[in-house]
Amino acid sequence: MSYEKRYQFWLNQKDLDPKLLEELIELNEEQIEEVFYNDLSFGTGGLRGLMGVGTNRVNVYTIRKATLGFANYLIKNGKTGGVAIAYDNRHYSKEFAKEAAMVLAAQGIKSFLYENLRPTPMLSFAVRYFKASGGIMITASHNPKTYNGYKAYNETGAQLSPDEAEQVIDEVSLIENPFEIDYIDNDLIQYIDSSLDGIYLNEVEKISILDVKKDLKIVYSPLHGTGGPIIPSFLKDKGYDVYPYEPQMIVDPSFSNTKSSNPEEIEAYEETIRYAKEINAEVIMITDPDADRLGIAVKHNNTYELLSGNQTAVIELYYILSEKKKKGELPQSGFVYKTNVTSDLIEVIAKSYGMQVETTLTGFKFIGEKAELNKNKGTYMFGAEESYGSLVSDFVRDKDAVQAVYLLSEIANFCKMRKMTLIDYLNEIYAQFGYYYEYTKSITLLGLSGLEKINLLMKHFRENPPKIKGKKLLSYDDIDAGIHIENSLETKLDYPKSNVLKYYYEDHTWIVFRPSGTEPKIKIYFGTKGKSMNEAMSYIQILSEQIKLEIESL
Repeated sequence: MSYEKRYQFWLNQKDLDPKLLEELIELNEEQIEEVFYNDLSFGTGGLRGLMGVGTNRVNVYTIRKATLGFANYLIKNGKTGGVAIAYDNRHYSKEFAKEAAMVLAAQGIKSFLYENLRPTPMLSFAVRYFKASGGIMITASHNPKTYNGYKAYNETGAQLSPDEAEQVIDEVSLIENPFEIDYIDNDLIQYIDSSLDGIYLNEVEKISILDVKKDLKIVYSPLHGTGGPIIPSFLKDKGYDVYPYEPQMIVDPSFSNTKSSNPEEIEAYEETIRYAKEINAEVIMITDPDADRLGIAVKHNNTYELLSGNQTAVIELYYILSEKKKKGELPQSGFVYKTNVTSDLIEVIAKSYGMQVETTLTGFKFIGEKAELNKNKGTYMFGAEESYGSLVSDFVRDKDAVQAVYLLSEIANFCKMRKMTLIDYLNEIYAQFGYYYEYTKSITLLGLSGLEKINLLMKHFRENPPKIKGKKLLSYDDIDAGIHIENSLETKLDYPKSNVLKYYYEDHTWIVFRPSGTEPKIKIYFGTKGKSMNEAMSYIQILSEQIKLEIESL
């Protein structure tokens, strides 16, 4: 069906939501094409997009359609354990979660629906706790306030694998009329109250390695999201001196008191840094709206320095392995997981302690999938991706900022006892293993024309591997083709098919080109190793500028 016909079909619906009808009538021709040219599809983080009218937007009808497709997938595969459902602070998140539960109920599928907003890792935990067949998290993670989304989970508590997601998409595509989907509110919808919080937090508590006196002042912000009801009280119960930044503790879908809902962006820290200066806090911790990502700023030499996702992951992993080794608690067979855009230093540290390392594509669902496959082969030790997400213990199977906050509070406290900061600790790691530096450049390209530009860029770099200053190209991965090429020889990659390119150069230098699965962006990742951090950073700056100029010339 053409976008014009889709538009007319929606316009002719007598019971269309009044707000959406008003929006529909006001669309111009270009906007009509934009919101109807396609259906939202599952990416690395599930279904995610701008809220509004149309098949290419998140609204009650696309939520119902996705849920019916998910329900039909579960039924066809004999998965009868029900579905856990949670939601974040965004506009319509609570309503969308209830709509999903009602669509499941109409298909005879029970649901376990959180009464109040809760973090994504707690949704993963609920799937496992209730032995459900799947899960749904209504969230757009760290995206701007105009977005919402729908993460779908399997019975292991991990996000759907590509094969599973493809089956759901196939089911969704068979649904011709989203306005004829049944939904009902009945006793198949079971509500999860706050009693599950304590059960989850008891598991979080077990990740602690050293139980010592707490002497650390922490500023915390949930950025108006789901970490607020859980994290500050838990840290206080464990003896930490926590100062929640109250203006951002308010559950607010408009994110009124922060310039950014993304811990990867410096703007997200402006207010908490100001507050930390007032009270002389040593660490600032902020979680994204669904509390699966953690950002940190550390007081060091009288200024607050931000750590990258790679750096926090390196600190976590080194602390876990080094302190467990001191206690004689390292397993004979342990697994560490990282993505192919995460720092090489993760693998270097892990292997130095005798751990096996598994590298996956971007998206924590791949780490969750690998953890499930390896659960009888050895002990899960740690998993991380560069975008501020980690998982310390796999009693959940998605990245977990609640665990990360707790462990990094312990590490910061441990450092303070040694008269160090987390920055000092990180520098000790670099001095031991080498100066690894990573940088990510995101280019936002909106709309249909943006998608065409992204495709053009990927085609160009697929046909023209970057020639970079001072480093020989050693090999590259074309993950869409499923091949690794080295010395003109092709070998098969053990990755699912994905439109990703990775180029490997001398001196642990690499570049990855990857269109985002959940945002209108192409992301370019850079990594290298230098004799000093300044050398590594300077080289990446030169490299980034070179790639930028090449892109601008296209």
